[in-house]
Amino acid sequence: MNPEEIIASGNLEMYVCGALPEDEAVAVEKAIKEFPEVRREVELIEKSLIHLAETVSPPVQAMTWSYILEKIRGNTHSGDTKVKSLNWPAITGWAAAILFMGGIMWMLKQSSELNNSLNVTTVENTILREEKLKAENQLAENTEVLEVLRSKDYQAYTLPGNQAVAPEAFAKVFLNKKENVAYIDIKGLPAPPRGKVYQVWSLKMEPLTPSSVGLISAESKIGEGIYKFVNFPDPEAFGITLEPEGGSETPTLSQLYTLGMITN
Repeated sequence: MNPEEIIASGNLEMYVCGALPEDEAVAVEKAIKEFPEVRREVELIEKSLIHLAETVSPPVQAMTWSYILEKIRGNTHSGDTKVKSLNWPAITGWAAAILFMGGIMWMLKQSSELNNSLNVTTVENTILREEKLKAENQLAENTEVLEVLRSKDYQAYTLPGNQAVAPEAFAKVFLNKKENVAYIDIKGLPAPPRGKVYQVWSLKMEPLTPSSVGLISAESKIGEGIYKFVNFPDPEAFGITLEPEGGSETPTLSQLYTLGMITN
């Protein structure tokens, strides 16, 4: 595989976490030596993993986590081979056909003018109905969000930005643990680049086990900058990563934008 395929495969994250089979880890090690961009991606993943550890357990220093990471590497594989163990709507248009008919007969002219007036009225009524429906939908969305913000069943959490990737980014989570529902406000995140999408992860910390909650997409949008998710594993933390369109099976730690603990 070329460097882009290796980075997009998700093997580097598993490699850093020590979850990659030995033969695949050997291939990754070879790619790290051969391709500088693969090596840089691994370094970013390692930095994000250390930052994750510091966020979860602040008393432990980065140096200590680095030491632990190196020890894990050394003990994952045995023998002479040393391997580090650780992816609008279709544009709608409408054409207005303006029909001009000249006639000799006065009655036909009057009939044409009357028909044109009726057509204009029909178009205006259609636009008014569409605007009314849009306003009603927006009102319903705003009402739903407002009910969440006011409800005692929802706890609010802030997901700070990853200092190594996007220090000024943040997101907010409104979580109902009883009903397993979360509303996520991403107004604090930069717009994703073309071909990329944000993906939300529910995290268990010991051992580190990420589960996909879903994509920040039109399907989950319920308001301006607000997205709703249901039926996800009970989280100890929430993280948001930047992934290729369609999402990933495992989080790209080098593109971890926000991370925050969920306290009781």
